Amino acid sequence: MARSWGIARLAASVSLALAALTALPAAAHAALQGYERTSTMQVTIRAPGDGPVSESLSLPLGQAAVIHLPVDAADVMVANPEVGDAIVRTPRRALLLGQGVGRTNVFFFDADGALILDLNVRVERDMAGLSDALSRFVPGGRISAESMNSHIVLSGTVPSASAADTALQVARRWADDPDNVISFLAVEGRDQVMLRVKIVEMQRTMVRQLGINLSGDYTAGQLRTNNSFGIAGAALGGLNASVIGRNILGGGSTLTANLNALERVGLVRTLAEPNLTAISGESAQFLAGGEFPVPVGRDRDGNITIEYKPFGVGLGFTPVVLSEGRISLRISTEVSELSQRGAVSSGGSPVLDENGNVIGTAEGFSIPSLTVNRAESTVELPSGGSLVIAGLIKEETRQAMDAVPGVERLPVLGTLFRSRDFANNETELVIMVTPYLVDPANPHDLTGPGEGLAPANPAHATFLGRINRVYAAPGASVDERGWSGPVGFALE
Repeated sequence: MARSWGIARLAASVSLALAALTALPAAAHAALQGYERTSTMQVTIRAPGDGPVSESLSLPLGQAAVIHLPVDAADVMVANPEVGDAIVRTPRRALLLGQGVGRTNVFFFDADGALILDLNVRVERDMAGLSDALSRFVPGGRISAESMNSHIVLSGTVPSASAADTALQVARRWADDPDNVISFLAVEGRDQVMLRVKIVEMQRTMVRQLGINLSGDYTAGQLRTNNSFGIAGAALGGLNASVIGRNILGGGSTLTANLNALERVGLVRTLAEPNLTAISGESAQFLAGGEFPVPVGRDRDGNITIEYKPFGVGLGFTPVVLSEGRISLRISTEVSELSQRGAVSSGGSPVLDENGNVIGTAEGFSIPSLTVNRAESTVELPSGGSLVIAGLIKEETRQAMDAVPGVERLPVLGTLFRSRDFANNETELVIMVTPYLVDPANPHDLTGPGEGLAPANPAHATFLGRINRVYAAPGASVDERGWSGPVGFALE
C-alpha cells in the first residue's frame, strides 16, 4: 500500500515537470507576440506649426506680448531662450518677452501633457521708428526698411545720390553694426555727367645775349678773352661781327674783337578742349599727348627694361551727383612737355666679348625731363555752371655775366671784357570747367566731322588749289565765298 502511494507521487511529479516544460515555449511565444505588437505601434512627430493649435507672432525687439490660454497650463518650454522668454503669471496667462533678434518656438502643455499651443515667434527690430526718421530726413524718397535677422535692408527710390547716402547713414545709426545695413535704393535722377573742359596754357620766353671777345697778337705776347654765356652755354645766333685792327701798337700787332648779340622772343600756346562723360561716382580720364620710354632696370638676361611715361594735356575727374542742382567734382588737370633741362644722359659703354676683351662701344642714351603744370581741386557746381581755375602764373628770370676780373668794371673799356646772358620765361595756365547732366542721345541726331568729306575734282584742285570739296552738315547752307552754318573738318 505504501509502495503504491510512492509510485503515484513520482508519477505526479513527472507529470508536473512535463507540463512545465510544455508551458515554456508557450510563454516565450506570448512574450514575443507582445514585443511585436509593441514594435508596430505608431510614433507621432509634430513639426513646428503642425500642432492642433499653432500660431505665429512677430514681436519687436525689447517689447512683450500677453498670451491668454483656454485651459490651465502646467508646463512651458522655450526653444531658444536668448531670443524670447516666457513668464507665466497665472495658469492661463503668460508674458512673452523679445530679448534678441531671431526666431524661436514656445510650447504650452496641460497637466496631462497634451499640447495646448504651438507658438512660432519671430523677434525683429522695430522699423517704425526708422521709417519715421527716414521720412523726416529724406522727404522726397520712397524708402522701405525691413529687418532680416540682424541686418537692415533698405529698398525703394530716392531723388538723388545724396539722399541715398543720407538714408544709409541714418540706417547705420539704427543698427548695432554699421556693416549690417544693406541698401538697394535706386536713384531716380540723372546720374551721368558730361564735363566740358577748356585748358589754355601760354608760354612767353625772352632771351638776350651780348658778349665781346678779344684776340690780339703783340710783340710782347698774346691776348685772349673767352667770355661764354653762362645760361645758354654758347651763342644762340643773332649778330656776329668781327673788327680787326692792325699795327695798333706797331710792329705788326693785331687786335680782333668778336661781337655776339641776340634777342629772341618766343610764344607757345597750348589749347585742349576735352569733353568727357562719366556716371556718378566713377572716374574718367583724358590724355592728349604721348608717352616716352624710360629705362627702369635690367632683366635676368641683362636686357634693359623700358617703362613708358605719359606727357601732354591730361584730365581726370570724378563726379558725384548730389541732386539735380548740385554736382560735386574732383578735378585733376595737367599740362606737361618734354624738356632737356634736367635731362639724364649716359655715355657709351664698352661691349665685351666672352673673354672680356673690348670689341666695341654701345651707344649712350638721353632721358628727357618733364616740365609740368598741374592743378587738382574738389568743387561743387550746378549743371551748366562754370568754374575757372586761373592765376597759375609762373615767371622765371635768369641772368649770368662772364667777365675778366678787374677790368670789367672800367667805365667804358669794361664792356669789352664781359658777356651778359639774360633769359625770362613766363607761363600762365587757365582751366575752365563746365559740368552738365546728360541723357543718351539718338545716334541719328549725331554727326561727325568726316561726314560728307570728298576729294576735290581735278579742276578745283588745279585752278583753285583745293584738296577737298566744300561740304556742310545736312540742312546747312553753303556759300562758295565762305562758310556758313555748322560745318565739319576743313582743310585750307
